[in-house]
Amino acid sequence: MTSSLANSISSLNSVAMGDKKADLVLKNCSLLSVYTREIIPKTQIAIIEDRIAYVGPNAGHTIGPKTTTIDVNEKFVGPGFADPHLHIDQFVLPSELAKKSLVCGVTSLFSDPIDIVSVAGYGGFKEFLRLGEDLPIRIFQVVPGGLPVDGKFSYSKTMSSSQERSAIKHPHVLGLGEVFSWTKVTLRDPKTMKSLSSMLEADCIINGHTAGASEKKLNAYVSSGILSCHEPINFDQVLERLRLGMWIMIREGSIRRDLKQIIPRLISHTTHLNQLMFCSDGLDPLDMTNYGHIDHCIRESVNLGLETIDAITMASKNCFDYYNMGKDLGGIAPGKLADILIFDNLKTIKPSKVFVGGKLVASNGSIVTTIKKKTIPSWIKNTVKLNKFSPNDFVIKSKKNQVDVNTIFMQTEIITKLGEAKLNVEEGNVLPSYNNDVWKVAAFDRIFGTKKHSIGFLENFGADIGAFASTWSFHENNLIVIGSDDSDMAIASNILVKNQGGLVVVKSGKVVASLPLQFAGILSTDSFEDVSSNFKKINDSIVDSGCKFSRPHLIPLFLPFLALPSVRILSNGIVDVKTRSYINPIK
Repeated sequence: MTSSLANSISSLNSVAMGDKKADLVLKNCSLLSVYTREIIPKTQIAIIEDRIAYVGPNAGHTIGPKTTTIDVNEKFVGPGFADPHLHIDQFVLPSELAKKSLVCGVTSLFSDPIDIVSVAGYGGFKEFLRLGEDLPIRIFQVVPGGLPVDGKFSYSKTMSSSQERSAIKHPHVLGLGEVFSWTKVTLRDPKTMKSLSSMLEADCIINGHTAGASEKKLNAYVSSGILSCHEPINFDQVLERLRLGMWIMIREGSIRRDLKQIIPRLISHTTHLNQLMFCSDGLDPLDMTNYGHIDHCIRESVNLGLETIDAITMASKNCFDYYNMGKDLGGIAPGKLADILIFDNLKTIKPSKVFVGGKLVASNGSIVTTIKKKTIPSWIKNTVKLNKFSPNDFVIKSKKNQVDVNTIFMQTEIITKLGEAKLNVEEGNVLPSYNNDVWKVAAFDRIFGTKKHSIGFLENFGADIGAFASTWSFHENNLIVIGSDDSDMAIASNILVKNQGGLVVVKSGKVVASLPLQFAGILSTDSFEDVSSNFKKINDSIVDSGCKFSRPHLIPLFLPFLALPSVRILSNGIVDVKTRSYINPIK
């Protein structure tokens, strides 16, 4: 349980004066001061309970017989890092993510749990809050600000206005998550404006998402109280937003990596850095293992020419200043919570020691504290509400011998456009075409038990497999199945129904790779290591079979995502996002 500064001032004051003794003193620190952009040698830091009481040249007056003293031997000491925007309702439970983030020096996570809400509503939000409590990492949440993506087509669960107001009363709920349908703001959608107004009245943070917005639309968005964005992909977009008073989270994560396009020009332009941060927007297990977390952002930025102290400031102080938490976190100073990192050097930015609230939680790349595994309620492990499939469930009927069809043409793993193809019909069933790289693709409602589904055609996938199925998708959480064989599509779907979620690859009736996602169909209850291994097998099996794309797991993830161009598939139909109209699979 974190202490409040209000309740700690007497104790902190007493230790600073020497009238009371510290619990822990760190001696001979080379202090990385994010307040003065300097490294201060031979600094001593005194800690009482979970807060810092003294920072200066001599903490001898705070040392008593019961004080633990650690000689840091002139190593570098800095504040814990923060990821100010990520979706932690992906891949693994918060307890497993915490282990990997902490050894990277990330002591605070700011989570936008949009997918758990889209699957399980307010109940899922509260359950995710519970899972984030009592961990040796600080997890702060926001109410998802992007649901439903488009009320005309979307059937995702969301939170009511009264539930939003109730949620922000929780001490770890800070406001509203990314409002990514910015046209709802510029067109003054009543529900959106009411939600923004309620958050501002409660003095809450509202996170932004302004991809594609500029000039008057961007001004309208900012004037509505939304003051951050993680979507700029180049320096010109960063500068335009900074000039309007926005805070920028430079994204370097598994879906986009933008540092190289931004940092060099940021340096040459001599832009003020005080409203700049790093964020991941979400990391997959392989990237966390191979690159790290926010520590990677610091290393990459330093390699691109940024001063190390500035990069560390962006990874710590600026994040907490944005969230109005500067009195508690963001730097090493009296009164602050003792989230402290010790580095052997400033080249690797790999902490040898990680303290959270004055307690050692990681040492030399290993967790040294207990992380309890919490029980998971059965209801949230039963969200795939579908009956057993047969090959007939994937039949697209036609009385002709050959038909012209509309396709979802994959330009990247994420971006699509409308394509067309000519396909043969056999026994009344329109067949996919391996030679022309045209596949069947299907979406099934797995949340509400409505039996709604749609089947269409996907082009430019390229893998020599029978089926690839997933229950995890942004933010509709349909069961998505891509396939060249109706029988394999049924087998893949049935495996996910049995497992109550996941990703699976099937060929010739056999499972090639499988990643179970038992928690709401979007997270695994397995260990980080097992999830990472299974995730790699999923992607490798598809790529090795000839897929056109290096990250095929993203395809079913984004196929129903209504906030991107151009053609999407949901359980209620194939949608042209630009015209907001349905598309028939057969012309």
